[in-house]
Amino acid sequence: MAEQFQVNTEKRQEATILTPHGDIDMGVSPQFREALRTAQESHPRRLVVNMGGVGYMDSSGLATLVEAMKLTRGDGTRLVLCALSDRVKAIFEIARLEKYFTITGDLDAAVQA
Repeated sequence: MAEQFQVNTEKRQEATILTPHGDIDMGVSPQFREALRTAQESHPRRLVVNMGGVGYMDSSGLATLVEAMKLTRGDGTRLVLCALSDRVKAIFEIARLEKYFTITGDLDAAVQA
């Protein structure tokens, strides 16, 4: 049985941190999108997505993050991704999107970015 997808939210300093757990695919992308939108509505200085709990992400997950990047740029929030697995990082590299996102190795660096 597949692991149930969930997103935890916390605040640290001037950052709102979203930590998704489970694979991000077409089936859970709407839930992930809603969590990102809800977090962005408070206009945090930084919106950090801690990807350490995501083993796999398909193109719908990537599209959800691109949409979030566009929304946050419009209101001055900095979107930062951290702790990407090699598999998830490869998806960004294949799509040639890694240069458009701020990506850090760990959560502490992301909160400070």
